[in-house]
Amino acid sequence: MGETATAAATRTLDVARIRAEFPALHQESHGKPLVYLDNAATTQKPRRVIDAVTRFYERDCANVHRGVHQLSQRATIAYESARTTVKRHLGAADSREIVFTRGTTEAINLVASSFVRPRLAPGDEILITGMEHHSNIVPWQLLCEATGAVLKIVPITDAGEIELERFAELLSERTRMVGVVHVSNALGTVNPVREMVEIAHDRGVPVLVDGAQAVPHGRVDVGELDCDFYVFSGHKTYGPTGIGALYGKREHLLGMVPWQGGGDMILSVTWEKTRYAEPPHRFEAGTPNIAGAIGLAAALDYLDGLGPEAVAAHEAALLEAATEAVLSVPGVRLIGAARHRAGALSFVMDGIHPHDIGTILDTEGVAIRAGHHCAQPVMQRFGVSATVRASFAVYNTHEEIGRLVEGLYAVKEVFG
Repeated sequence: MGETATAAATRTLDVARIRAEFPALHQESHGKPLVYLDNAATTQKPRRVIDAVTRFYERDCANVHRGVHQLSQRATIAYESARTTVKRHLGAADSREIVFTRGTTEAINLVASSFVRPRLAPGDEILITGMEHHSNIVPWQLLCEATGAVLKIVPITDAGEIELERFAELLSERTRMVGVVHVSNALGTVNPVREMVEIAHDRGVPVLVDGAQAVPHGRVDVGELDCDFYVFSGHKTYGPTGIGALYGKREHLLGMVPWQGGGDMILSVTWEKTRYAEPPHRFEAGTPNIAGAIGLAAALDYLDGLGPEAVAAHEAALLEAATEAVLSVPGVRLIGAARHRAGALSFVMDGIHPHDIGTILDTEGVAIRAGHHCAQPVMQRFGVSATVRASFAVYNTHEEIGRLVEGLYAVKEVFG
């Protein structure tokens, strides 16, 4: 890290001031102050994001591109400025490498349909890891079913880490794509994606990185990672729902065919032939989520203002403290103990179903996630049907960890 980054990492965040900017945190749940620890599912929104979306609808509500009136021009400027904000936040080289999508899931489907499918023949291979979210499994399964390609899985260790040697071994002359999660939503594992990209590129294989759980928790630089595609969702990054982004290297996007047709993705249309717009607009058919893009830009500006390194340091301290505190409760067992984790803590309690734990914690005012977390193969790998997941954000506190532990003891009281 340079001098600026180092200063940011050692900066102490004013969490009380941060919490004051999130209206949803200041309410009660079952008569108790809300403790929101379900951030891996979605984060709460700061006032400036809410205000940015409201301001668009109150003042600038018009469709983007081609409009000559002032409202349309203002909306277009805001929308395209949001693209520039995403580009800057991800460290991309060109705003034209940023495609707005509905989120991570749609972005992966876009790449599967427009980039990978035309390159697949029967017997070709797609390589993903054993800790993927369903969003980075099902699109590839559908593609394999349609083309006769084969889906290969990199195994993970008992600690919840990728077996890098097996990853290298499974790359073959038939591998056409690698998909890997940057940070596991179910385990919190931070994967060595830069090393994986380098290994794959040495074999001439492109890599898509699922960054849904990484972008909220620290700095991401796609230039440094050298990945071919990077995807994330706005709603997990303090932004609105229904908006996300795909980063794709310019040379890839230029060679990709549209995956949806309609307005705004064309240069010209005749009965004989349609000529498509240049990327990124080629992949943004129809009226986009203008307000969502504006809100996403406001969220990323907010994170940049806090300092991604400072955010990462604060959350790392929370995760370390929460791990120690939760494991002090008798009968608790951690699921996934990777050396590098971020954002989430996944565990089970002897003899008590995670759904029951979640229900009792809710009565204590503590919101967590209980279930398979859209990662059923991960659950199968560890021999459980579900886990309890507490996931952290910039506004969480050490006092809230205490509330979580108190809630777990309440669970033990109920179940004896």
